[in-house]
Amino acid sequence: MTSDFFVGLFLLMGTAVAVVSLFRWLGLSPILGYLTVGLLVGPNGLGWLPDNEQTHFLAEMGVVFLMFLIGLEFTLPELLANRRQVLGLGGSEVLLVTLLVAGVAMWLGVEAKVALLIGGAIAMSSTAVVVKQLAEQMELATRHGRIAVSVLLFQDLATLPFLILLGSLTSAGGHGELGLTFAKAALVFVGLYVGSRWLVRPFLHWIARGGSSEVFMLGVLFIVISAALIVHEAGLSAPLGAFLAGMVLGETEFRHQVASDIRPFQEILLGLFFATVGMLLVPQSLLTYLPQILGLTLAIMSFKALLITLLVRGFGEDGLTALRSGFSLAQVGEFGLLLVAGILAEGLLSEVVGQILLGAMILSMAATPVLIRFSLPLSRWLLQWRVGQSVVAPEQVVAQESGDLQGHVVIVGFGRIGQNLATLLQEDNFAYLALDLDAQRVRKAREAGFQVVFGDASRRSLLEASGLRRASALVVTHDRLAQAERTVHLARQLNPELTILARTRDEQAIDALLQAGATEVLPEDLEASLMLGAQLLILLGRPETEVSQRMAEIRAERYQVLRRFIHSSSEGRADDAYQQHLQPVLLPPVAHAVGQSLGALNLPVQVVAIRRHGILVPQPADDTRLREGDILILSGDETAIERARQILLQG
Repeated sequence: MTSDFFVGLFLLMGTAVAVVSLFRWLGLSPILGYLTVGLLVGPNGLGWLPDNEQTHFLAEMGVVFLMFLIGLEFTLPELLANRRQVLGLGGSEVLLVTLLVAGVAMWLGVEAKVALLIGGAIAMSSTAVVVKQLAEQMELATRHGRIAVSVLLFQDLATLPFLILLGSLTSAGGHGELGLTFAKAALVFVGLYVGSRWLVRPFLHWIARGGSSEVFMLGVLFIVISAALIVHEAGLSAPLGAFLAGMVLGETEFRHQVASDIRPFQEILLGLFFATVGMLLVPQSLLTYLPQILGLTLAIMSFKALLITLLVRGFGEDGLTALRSGFSLAQVGEFGLLLVAGILAEGLLSEVVGQILLGAMILSMAATPVLIRFSLPLSRWLLQWRVGQSVVAPEQVVAQESGDLQGHVVIVGFGRIGQNLATLLQEDNFAYLALDLDAQRVRKAREAGFQVVFGDASRRSLLEASGLRRASALVVTHDRLAQAERTVHLARQLNPELTILARTRDEQAIDALLQAGATEVLPEDLEASLMLGAQLLILLGRPETEVSQRMAEIRAERYQVLRRFIHSSSEGRADDAYQQHLQPVLLPPVAHAVGQSLGALNLPVQVVAIRRHGILVPQPADDTRLREGDILILSGDETAIERARQILLQG
């Protein structure tokens, strides 16, 4: 028996190495690879590994460590800080999907407990697939990315009652016994949580003082197994105890060390769990019922995407964010597979229905990376919105961009000064929205990750759409006096308390802009003279406080002391004298740089940022590997940028 088990395990591991490596090379989720491994080596495939208690023990250990890692990432302060999205949005999604699906299942004749578990299984999305794909696209920090993570966090928490319900399937008791089970779970959970908080931290400190990483790892494993054992002996599911141990450890300073140490065990054992799920699949049934599987997959993903989109919109997000959130969470996740596998193990669902349901759930997970990858163009298509042009009024586009902004800065004009202001605001995490009338510059700036839209700020409707009544400041950076005066005048009417800064080249415009309502007017030449003089005085030995006070006095006097000078016959300068340029470069699939590290290309310019699917990453490291669709933001003179473009695209 033991020999047969190790032979089967040897074949399972060997097949897993080959298949999972192939799936990773193809850019597919390793979860799908493990499911394929189970399908191949299981009793319904080649028959190399039997579906017995030893195999299920390994699978259960994988679930234990998965729940531990989820508990490690789940903290009560984080839950309270994001309670609106986690509890409100996440709770609404799980509750509505569970009840609606359970209602349909009971209407089709499924027993109530099983129907609730099926509903809970469909409600769950794949944390592993979604987070991995969003991270690869650098979209975890976007609005739809944060919403997806918040909903996934609640879904992970919601697995606890479903695990309790799954454990009660074999019980003959009614609703009273089920309620007693939940009450016992709550008591065990609270008691163990409170007790562990007093014991775990001193225990880990005592181990850490020894300086041995091996002993520390053993101590962590001991805590996980102890918590799982206590909960199991209380008649509940062992993964609940592991989740609790993770929550306790997550509130200690050892959280990140524990996560990095335990993750290899979790990933391997969880892979074995997915392999056991794959063993439940029957290839002949999948082929026989392929139309039903495809239909159910489409129904599940369409239903979840639509419901989540409506919920996100109901929570005040814009249509684009809502659609992308719906597409990101439309699939069924690993906990859904766990619940359905438990139902099938108890024989409470017919084999035909089980095969169709499992096939649809797995297919939805397989489709998720592609769906998330193309969620932006698909969402824009559904909203009848195209990059660079809009079929709706400009005011609606501007209003959509400013919809969730509060206390932001409105920048009018996005030339060199406007871009520099935006960069400074981004670095200090200040929200802003820029308006500009150069369509080509707007397109390039948006590609580079700036929040800028096409619009005429001298129109009252555009200023209102930019959220000026909620803004903290308006900055006019262009030097067209008539438009600047009108913009300042309208802005002061819309928001009498607004801070308004205006830039001008001509000092004669100072008084006109101040009269229009500007808080401060900064004449370029005079301000440059002032800063140069201040630096000179400091270098000559004048105290900095004295110099700063004098500069403040000159500004308060509207630069009167500097506005008297002898004019020459020819004055002026052009922006073209500024030699440094910013230029975005998009990498198509056939670009030479795709797949290479940034440092290996030896570009003659500085790469100030990389934009990947909507997320701007400043100052990328030399070992950053470039991907198809990346937009590199290059800084340098025109000749160097052209050389860099040629290297990136052609080599």
